[in-house]
Amino acid sequence: MTASSRIAFITGSGKRLGRQLAYAFADAGYDVILHAHASVDGMREAAEQINNRGRQAFQVQGDLQRVDDIRRMAGEIAACTSRLDVLVNNAGVFPSAAFDDVSEEIWDRALDTNCKSMFFMTQALAPLLRAANGSVVNIASAGGFEPWKNHIPYNVSKSGVIMLTRGLAKALAPDVRVNAVAPGIIIVEGEEVLDHIPAERFPMQRYGTPQDLADAVLFLAEGTAYITGHVLPVTGGSVAV
Repeated sequence: MTASSRIAFITGSGKRLGRQLAYAFADAGYDVILHAHASVDGMREAAEQINNRGRQAFQVQGDLQRVDDIRRMAGEIAACTSRLDVLVNNAGVFPSAAFDDVSEEIWDRALDTNCKSMFFMTQALAPLLRAANGSVVNIASAGGFEPWKNHIPYNVSKSGVIMLTRGLAKALAPDVRVNAVAPGIIIVEGEEVLDHIPAERFPMQRYGTPQDLADAVLFLAEGTAYITGHVLPVTGGSVAV
């Protein structure tokens, strides 16, 4: 990656929304660092697509539940670039379990992947972010504002992302801005047949798209210089109702 390139790193970019966010940053002129744990084939396909868009792609692989993996990946990133303009902490899991069925493994996987990893990834990459006066965008969730049946560990983890975002914003100011988006239902191509609550229940009368999410992430990443510690719902108005 060249010293003049703007560089974005998106965790969990081998599939679904992370992959779409990677494409959005490439289309916006960024070289992109991709990450995957299990979705390595998807990450490689994403890298090829980004190269076809005329941007460079770099790939790292690791388990975000392991802090030693996080630090290793940060070292690999530091070896290929001296600065990082944007970190998108996107990777997450969505476990579903009734109250009586929540195990320690389910709890730890949700909290470690969805919240703890964001802190330690940001900590590990802070020198590169400071070098660029960069920006962090965390992917929270509408589920961080309200509980959902059979999703207590997930809800707790995403509520933690909201507070983590505010804490990191204070810790890294004024050098690095830290914000979050909190998406509701975002439909990725191929998932249209999944069972969701009726779109008519949302004020905007439709589900969100990956482009809706990407627009919000790009705005917080580069479209404003005086917003930090903010959590932006991308929910078609449902959180406000």
